[in-house]
Amino acid sequence: MVVSETKPNPVGESKPRLDAREKVTGAAIFGDDIQFGNALLHARILRSPHPHARIISIDTRQAEALPGVKAVVTGKGFPGYIGLYLLDRHIFCRDRVRYVGDPVAGVAAISEAIAEDALELIEVEYEILKPVIDPEYGVSSEATLIHPELDQYQVASFILPQPNSNISNYFKIRKGDVDSAWDNCAAIVERKYRIPHIQHVPIEPHVAVAQVDASGGITLWGSSQSPFAQRNLIAQALGISQSDMRVIAPYVGGGFGSKAGVSMESLAVAIATKVKGRPVKLLLTREEEFFTAFVRQGLIAYFKMGCDGDGNLLAMENKFYWDSGAYTEYGVNITRASGYSSSGPYEVPNVKTDSYCVYTNHPVGGPMRGVGMPEMHAGLEQCIDELAQQIGMDQVEFRRINCVKEGSILVTGGKMHPTGLLQCLEKTAEAIGWGHKAEASAANKRRGKGLALMWKAPAMPPNAGSSAWVELAEDGRVTVGVGGQDLGQGSFTVAAQMAAAALGVPYEWVRVATPLDTRYSPYEWQTVASRLTWSMGNAVVNAAKDARQQILEMTAEAWDEDLENLDILNGMVVSYKSEREIPLENIVIYGLPKADDQGWIGGPVIGRGKFMPDYVTGLDPETGQGERAVVHYTTGAQAVELEVDLDTGQIEILRGAAAFDVGKAINPELVRAQIEGGFVQGMSSALFESLNLKDGYVQNPSFVDYRIATSSDVPGGIQSIIVEVPQDDGPWGARGVGEHSMVPTIPAIANAIYDAVGVRFDGPPFTAEKVYLTMLEAGIVK
Repeated sequence: MVVSETKPNPVGESKPRLDAREKVTGAAIFGDDIQFGNALLHARILRSPHPHARIISIDTRQAEALPGVKAVVTGKGFPGYIGLYLLDRHIFCRDRVRYVGDPVAGVAAISEAIAEDALELIEVEYEILKPVIDPEYGVSSEATLIHPELDQYQVASFILPQPNSNISNYFKIRKGDVDSAWDNCAAIVERKYRIPHIQHVPIEPHVAVAQVDASGGITLWGSSQSPFAQRNLIAQALGISQSDMRVIAPYVGGGFGSKAGVSMESLAVAIATKVKGRPVKLLLTREEEFFTAFVRQGLIAYFKMGCDGDGNLLAMENKFYWDSGAYTEYGVNITRASGYSSSGPYEVPNVKTDSYCVYTNHPVGGPMRGVGMPEMHAGLEQCIDELAQQIGMDQVEFRRINCVKEGSILVTGGKMHPTGLLQCLEKTAEAIGWGHKAEASAANKRRGKGLALMWKAPAMPPNAGSSAWVELAEDGRVTVGVGGQDLGQGSFTVAAQMAAAALGVPYEWVRVATPLDTRYSPYEWQTVASRLTWSMGNAVVNAAKDARQQILEMTAEAWDEDLENLDILNGMVVSYKSEREIPLENIVIYGLPKADDQGWIGGPVIGRGKFMPDYVTGLDPETGQGERAVVHYTTGAQAVELEVDLDTGQIEILRGAAAFDVGKAINPELVRAQIEGGFVQGMSSALFESLNLKDGYVQNPSFVDYRIATSSDVPGGIQSIIVEVPQDDGPWGARGVGEHSMVPTIPAIANAIYDAVGVRFDGPPFTAEKVYLTMLEAGIVK
């Protein structure tokens, strides 16, 4: 079918309104009027109204002729591919569109209203293609190929796309002999779960301003978790040097993964190349935010697991179909991460896993807090509960027997490092009052408790690096340069704490250089994977130690003392031998005089530091086995107590408890804030959130129809428990915890619902309507 479109698709029963606008502003983010003045141009994007179609022609002449329009851009001038692990998309579509919202053309004009008007003048002729809207169907030979050229794409060496298919990555685990183990099982559980797409919904929408100078140098200001990745990927797509691409990233107003990598930023850059000297601003509307920015992948998961009569897990067989959307530059690694973590935090001798990353004609899947682990654990931890119940064993005891401990053989064949998971389990069970059932608050309510374990490794390449610098001013005060972003999680605070402790100065003396600027900030891979405290932290410590060493060596020479007798305490260089002391003031810039006025020693002190793990090994593509698949795992447990209203199905979370092994809590209050925030976000995804898709069209692209948890939904008490079993290569033994507290919430709530009313579901959200109808079908209510 061939159709022509001359304006964005209007709202209908099954199609979102692409031209509707909810009032949002990005002026506060960049101070547009002050920084850019009247030179600022406003960009708007013409997006595909179809889930899957071939582009026959694009006519932009009428739009170009509209007064106030300065540029109209299509994919014609941008043939390069862009992507993190898999380069599978153009900046603007060239030959076909692959989801509703795919960028087809861009307009820059003197006002946003004129840019909107210009979009309606662009004529696009499409040939409609059959969409793929189910990932399980998408792997079949009957499904339309969404990327026929998949075998020609550039891809990371550890990603395994399957040519002539919709499978952009296929990850396998083959540990032991699963088939022969089933006969030895006293109990077996088999279940299928469907986890929906959800949106990150940061309060600050995506926004970017791009400007190209007369020499071709590009500056991009963006709300970004990944300024260095954006520099690299956009430069590659444009065929320019990374040194000609500069990214400046101020504080981010919420990210949760949605502002990692490149989504809309490259559009602003591409448009800006056509209006050299003029800054171009692109701001997503709230509606666009729901389906044109990254979404969390959907998942269809099959679990089969068995144990013996004593509760020992014997076998597990999993199959994951990840609905990663139209482009899977991030989805391929999420698929891999779910594969190498597919046993959950349990030692299982026989495991078979098939994890597929599948192209569909849905919005683009990207990283979201937990990176595949909340989706995978949602079903796995319910099956663990069911298995324990089948053999009549307490669910906490069952987990105590099977959870990974130091030396456990992991699903990839390596050994587990020291972990406090067992402590997390026991402390969480105690905190929630496991084994003691309280009375419901009313006759029409039922009360239940549920618990779930989790583990998560940083999902990253084996060589993701961090760097930092430490510079001292004349008065001894310290500036720390980092490339990792602060999203509200407190990474700048922790960086300052680490620098102060490693250097030997008060915390109040330290500030972090902001905003992040790829021209001046030290390199950081990305602010994802809960890795900054560990990786960037190591770089900061190394930089501070380097500066410290310079100061002590200078002082040792000037004082004619042995280095081992010197220290820096509270901003003073002290000698334990001679008891001399001198403040850092001035000496860190001007140095110290030699004896008898024979010159000077030292000079301006700038410390450098870097960190990159060098021990992660490859995995066999057929078995997933290898010596060390990941840098480490953060482990934890979470429990909830809730009530179910029998008359309405309404769920009320009464209280929560959670314990996580963070290695070392550099800032305990920030750790507790992450535990609590992750619990609430996990609760929101469990009870309310679902991006409803029908035939490839998002049905609820606004807060009117997309419900998220608010302060009124938060339980009265969330007990946050910190467990500390040091990580061997973490700064002071620390490892990350930013994402982990969202991972076990869905199954903990699902298990508590079952404990209360005896029903289970094939996936979240556990809305009041769904709960009530399920109870009605089960005969629990009439």
